[in-house]
Amino acid sequence: MDDVLCERDGAVAIVTLNRPAQLNTISQAMLSALSQALLACEADPEVRAVVLTGAGKAFCAGLDLKDAASEAGVSRGGFALAPTLDLRDFPPVVLHAMDTPVICAINGGAAGFGLDLALGCDIRICAAHARLSLAFTRRGVLPETGGTWLLPRLIGWSRAAEIVFTGRTLEAAEALELGLVSRVTEADTLLAGARGIAAEICTCAPLAVQAAKRMMRAGLNEGFTEHIQRVYLQTLPLLQTRDFQEGFRSFLERREPRFEGR
Repeated sequence: MDDVLCERDGAVAIVTLNRPAQLNTISQAMLSALSQALLACEADPEVRAVVLTGAGKAFCAGLDLKDAASEAGVSRGGFALAPTLDLRDFPPVVLHAMDTPVICAINGGAAGFGLDLALGCDIRICAAHARLSLAFTRRGVLPETGGTWLLPRLIGWSRAAEIVFTGRTLEAAEALELGLVSRVTEADTLLAGARGIAAEICTCAPLAVQAAKRMMRAGLNEGFTEHIQRVYLQTLPLLQTRDFQEGFRSFLERREPRFEGR
């Protein structure tokens, strides 16, 4: 059985973590498979949005520590996680570099690496029974896969500090209140909801959506004036695209646009 599944539904790619018996804990082999699946989606011009979810009752219960220990070898009661890991192909880094929008459908528990993975997506929705946990400090480590960068930017320093320092678990309702997820649904409608968001994104001009995502990411580390200048430079090539012409004509003709991604 493949650890990561990838299927297409029109312009939407659905990437599924597929180790349900292990609560989709991430092995070293799975890290590579997930990165390759995401990179393939990013490279495919026909893919306009990605849905990331998990098989079974959990989204992802974190890293597979037994697998990590066997890969790295146990020394003095501990182990190192992939010391030779190439971060350019590391799933959280791949997610952060993608221009294609990614919607995370948190179908169950998301803990440790699993929650960091969800935080790296652009939009998160979760099942009502899902529980989210950054339990790193309860294991003697810190969120090493993006949580310390992402969480303060998503919900502010004070709330992020409380969650990270205490390692406590959040119920879906609290995650919604904090803004960690944009909606909570029943489990049986979760994937349909994620596909619906993805389908709505796919009705927009893909080059414009991708440029908007790039600029939102860049804006996290730029001053306002610098950012506006960068956005202007991104806008100029968009004005030369067939999609811009189609968007303008469809507005004048009072009809829905038909974007081609060029």
